[in-house]
Amino acid sequence: MGEKWRNYTKEVKKVIFLGAPIITALLLQYLLQVITLILIGHLDDELLLSGVSIAISFVRVTGFSLLLGMAGALETLCGQAYGAEQYHKIGIYTYSCMISLLLVCFPISILWFFTDKLLILIGQDPSISFVARNYSIFLIPNLFAYAILQSLVRYLLTQSLILPLLFFSFVTLSLHIPICWLLVLHFKFKVMGAALALGISYWLNAIFLGLYIFFSPSCNKTRAPFSSEAISSIPKFFRLALPSALMVCLEWWSYEVILLLSGLLPNPKVEASVLSICFSITYLHYFIPYGLGATVSTRVSNELGAGNPEEAKVAVKVVGVLGIIESIVVSLTLFGCHKFLGYAFTSDTQIANHIASMWPLICLSILIDSFLGVLSGVARGSGWQDLGAYVNLGSYYIVGIPMSAVLAFVVHLRVKGLWIGLVSGAALQTFLFALITTFTNWNQQALKARERALEGNT
Repeated sequence: MGEKWRNYTKEVKKVIFLGAPIITALLLQYLLQVITLILIGHLDDELLLSGVSIAISFVRVTGFSLLLGMAGALETLCGQAYGAEQYHKIGIYTYSCMISLLLVCFPISILWFFTDKLLILIGQDPSISFVARNYSIFLIPNLFAYAILQSLVRYLLTQSLILPLLFFSFVTLSLHIPICWLLVLHFKFKVMGAALALGISYWLNAIFLGLYIFFSPSCNKTRAPFSSEAISSIPKFFRLALPSALMVCLEWWSYEVILLLSGLLPNPKVEASVLSICFSITYLHYFIPYGLGATVSTRVSNELGAGNPEEAKVAVKVVGVLGIIESIVVSLTLFGCHKFLGYAFTSDTQIANHIASMWPLICLSILIDSFLGVLSGVARGSGWQDLGAYVNLGSYYIVGIPMSAVLAFVVHLRVKGLWIGLVSGAALQTFLFALITTFTNWNQQALKARERALEGNT
């Protein structure tokens, strides 16, 4: 019993020292977009702000979610290779990821040139769509930087090299503020300046991490020269990257579908505003469960690759308990000030009161998100993204979204109906992930991880 308790205590320390910097780094990266949007807001032009807001949603759905999802394959490949001490393969897989993601950027870039036409097609205002198109086009350099950055982030993450991520995220944010101010407000490049500032900042972050990887002694074992092996590993990367991308995209897209449905409700300005603010609140919190998911993904993939299934199980339990504690604390805190928090986002009393009535559902979402973030990390670390894609497809598109439509438009629950349907889909997704994790044969997973890590060795 004493030995078991020591193992759990040791794992808690590992998770905290790994998870806290990851969550902070993710938040710092997100603040790049927040600051950009704030400076656009200071132009006092509602058309520009609306266009950029729509563009952010559009590029997230059509580009960044896809690249983020595909990069998740490295959490399996590099994490398990690191655990199996196949250090040279980590560098090889990272090159494969970069090449694959950069290739995917080209068709996405072409799509972004038609942003206005696509937005008009789904009923958006032409003037707003034109602003969104300009922002999307000037954001294309950022797309390529993001592809490289996500590859380097996963390379470091799977080796638990978190402090460089945290440090360079802070440095990038510190540089982004004056760069963005100069381009948007000082030189009056407006929307174009905002997109270019984001691109410059993402490229700087990628360059900083690349230089660290190239020169740091910490990366000596895993730093590999570019070779034909990186090209030949691309099919292996894609076998995991495609279901990994589907797993992420199906979840992200469901939120955009719900937002579109809110525009069809009676009094859409109020309903859509309420939903957008509620999404903003839960999205800000989601960095914590996503960071915990990245932590458990690293720990599980490393231990499975090393052939330690029991340690992988301990990591899952520890991160799961921390996720439960965090979500309860956040939910109780938010619920305690739910009558006033709506005014932090708007001075409109009607919208603020509407948000106050949504707090039970928001708190429930936060509880579910914490479970979901951790269990999604387990899926990436174990390598069963294909199952995850099927779970997300069924949870959101067979159950969640149809239920949202029925509750909102047939039962006339309006925005609450949309949210209840979405929460129901997320709850089903969490339940199915929990079921898969509970009945996982960890010894078998460890064998599969070793086989994957040693594949191709002579």
